[in-house]
Amino acid sequence: MSDNGLIMQYFEKDLPDDGTLWKSLALDAAKLKAVGVTAVCLPPAYKGAEGSSDTGYNVYDLYDLGEFNQKGSVRTKYGTKKEYLDAIKELHAKGINVYADIALNHKMGADEVEEVKAAEFNSLNRYQMIGDNRKIGAWTKFTFPGRKNKYSDFKWNWRHFDGIDWDQKTLKKSLYKFAGKEWNEGVDDTANGNYDYLMGADIDFNNQEVYDELVKWGKWYLETTGIDGMRLDAVKHIPASFYRDWLYRLREETGKELFTVGEFWHWDRNLLEKYLEDIKTPASLFDVPLHFSLHNCSRAHGDYDLRRIFDGSLVESSPISAVTFVDNHESQPGGSLESWVEDWFKPMAYAIILLRQQGYPCLFYGDYKGIPSSKIKSKKTMLDKLLKLRKNKAYGYQHDYLDDPNCIGWTREGDDEHKDSGLAVVISDGTGGTKRMYIGRHFAGAHFSDVMGNAKYNIKIDSEGFGDFYVNRDAVSVWVRKEPK
Repeated sequence: MSDNGLIMQYFEKDLPDDGTLWKSLALDAAKLKAVGVTAVCLPPAYKGAEGSSDTGYNVYDLYDLGEFNQKGSVRTKYGTKKEYLDAIKELHAKGINVYADIALNHKMGADEVEEVKAAEFNSLNRYQMIGDNRKIGAWTKFTFPGRKNKYSDFKWNWRHFDGIDWDQKTLKKSLYKFAGKEWNEGVDDTANGNYDYLMGADIDFNNQEVYDELVKWGKWYLETTGIDGMRLDAVKHIPASFYRDWLYRLREETGKELFTVGEFWHWDRNLLEKYLEDIKTPASLFDVPLHFSLHNCSRAHGDYDLRRIFDGSLVESSPISAVTFVDNHESQPGGSLESWVEDWFKPMAYAIILLRQQGYPCLFYGDYKGIPSSKIKSKKTMLDKLLKLRKNKAYGYQHDYLDDPNCIGWTREGDDEHKDSGLAVVISDGTGGTKRMYIGRHFAGAHFSDVMGNAKYNIKIDSEGFGDFYVNRDAVSVWVRKEPK
């Protein structure tokens, strides 16, 4: 990660099914570079079970990047393979890294039904069998007829899965575990007894054929696309030991560093830290606990203790492993894990992740571009101010003033490498106010102004390097040295 590195998650869940995302991204590359984006996280690029309308998380064929006529279309929701590769090349030409979204937990949209012996289990307690072993019709045979063995002749069958949630014989939706199989261990066990199963045909990561094929695919994907890293989807449903071994093999055999961030959706930081210990290979996680703090604060409308905003967050305990974010495609309105940070608090929330030393922040497409399906407007004007501040000013030693339940702040002293860097941030979710904060003796006598436009006057830094920095109610002010006329 470079100085003040910044990821942009370049998608939201309700994008139109028009196949234009990759082309739009290529055209956007220069603008993204200009605002300080150093990496983009892209949605799953392979064919999903619903073809051109699939977001990519209902995984059908990992090798079909919009190249084959499968599931009713050649292109994916986002475009064709050529457009995907062209977009990656354009981003690389602008010095922007590319992180691909990888969903390996399950497969959906099988080509044939197999007769499999299975037992029905309680979906709320995956260790409780509630029906005898019997033969069911399982959609578990994946032959990919449209691809005709190109890139891989591997065919998936029921032996490569643990279970499924549909019996074609009885047309019954329930949770079925295949005879002779066990749910994968080393997954989240705080819900449902064992949270291995999520959806579709659940992949058995203990199967050696599965492991070998996924290593083969991973190497093919890296060589074909040239990506620089990965977002690993739903890691709490997949044994950490699988990703430990899989990532080691890919890094060893391709020589790539492969920045990796996992999505472990849980409010309890202890579970995230345990996963980081168990994976035993360089990896980061999205700071979901911080996201929930931001969400809760936005819903409290002034009844939240801002002094506690970082309590229990990953960025507090393991900043080098924390990818901080405000919202994403899952937390957005209508998302599978909806927990939207309310719009009034977005400027404060983004200041918290963009203007501090700790964490690797991720900007959400839905905030930057808007979400028309939910009538959420673009916050580009506000975000461009904060992004410019991050790129030009947010450097140097940080002093925290997290000392008031409704008004907190911090300063960055700046450094010699970045001319005129340094800033002071004040956030209020209450009545506003003034915070006396140290920003550095080298600023003594300098005048500072609020870039966010909430305070209409300038202040002067005293001889000891302190300033009285003001903020309005329910607002964020970011103070920087005012250039003399």
